[in-house]
Amino acid sequence: MSDCIFCKIISGDIPSATVYENDEFKAILDRFPSNKGHVLIMPKTHVANIFEIDPDMAGRLFKLAAQIAPVMKETFGFENMNVVQNNGPIAGQTVNHFHLHLIPRYENDGVNVSWKQLDLTDGEIEEVRAKLAGNINI
Repeated sequence: MSDCIFCKIISGDIPSATVYENDEFKAILDRFPSNKGHVLIMPKTHVANIFEIDPDMAGRLFKLAAQIAPVMKETFGFENMNVVQNNGPIAGQTVNHFHLHLIPRYENDGVNVSWKQLDLTDGEIEEVRAKLAGNINI
């Protein structure tokens, strides 16, 4: 897409700090990282979000993430990591091109990836479970 910043990065129109690239994906350092070593992995084909990505492509992307993450851990010496993928503006997606964040975590780093927890009753949980399970036809 001509107005997508990640498509422009993938095409080379905008420079990036590329750490890995193959025919299908590009992994770059986040330009505005939450921590040192924060990597983004994106498909080279424009796809907006998880609702549009081909499941097989998503699997290959996550496999790549599982290969890059240990290298990041060894390189930077952190013990923990957040793997984050936002979909839509309410969820915090700011670039409408599917991408996966690999965020190294360091003790007392101040990074906050959390949410308010609900306290549902067993009946409420069962109602949600039944509704969702009844609609999954895979």
